[in-house]
Amino acid sequence: MSLADLARQVDTTAICDADRSARVVSADLRCRSANPTMCGPAVTVHCPDDLFGVVQAIEAARPGDVVVVDGGGHPVALAGEIFTRAALGKGLAGIVVDGGYRDLGFVSACPLPVYSRHVHPSAAAGQRLATVGEPVTCGGVTVHQGDVVVADREGMVVLDAATAEETLLAAAKVKELEARVIAALEAGGALGDCVNSAEHARLLAAGEPSTLRFTV
Repeated sequence: MSLADLARQVDTTAICDADRSARVVSADLRCRSANPTMCGPAVTVHCPDDLFGVVQAIEAARPGDVVVVDGGGHPVALAGEIFTRAALGKGLAGIVVDGGYRDLGFVSACPLPVYSRHVHPSAAAGQRLATVGEPVTCGGVTVHQGDVVVADREGMVVLDAATAEETLLAAAKVKELEARVIAALEAGGALGDCVNSAEHARLLAAGEPSTLRFTV
């Protein structure tokens, strides 16, 4: 099963529960398109105030990749409708820009996941070469080429490529456990029947280490 298939079975909340070290991208980067859900390996580029690096990254990306753009958080638009259409045509999994995006008349209804920090009508220049594939900072976290980017309505996380499958499998187990808890609650059970609340409170009161956990 592919990483994208695994990601469809979970959500970013389960991923964060399964891996407390998952890098959570700032919520200041918002979905600008009709579809917030994506999963794919990152193709990274650092190109603040110049959009040619985005062209280079889209050209270098393969189907299923997520283009991750470090635009320095500046408002000027580094991409818009044309770049979005190009990414759609290549079968990319998404575009994430820590900077500006424009042409929301098209982008807002587009099925390609598109995230940006700003919406801005003015496009950056396209005069500087950029290096595709170097580590970048996007949404307050470091993203390396090949890291796995997962996003949904809850937010966006970045996973190490080497451990992404393990993390997603662990997140699937979290979802299975949550499903048992939900079934118990729907059957009339109380929250105290599903978590170790009494034991947890007793141990905390005694100054002993304890972890709140599900018990179903």
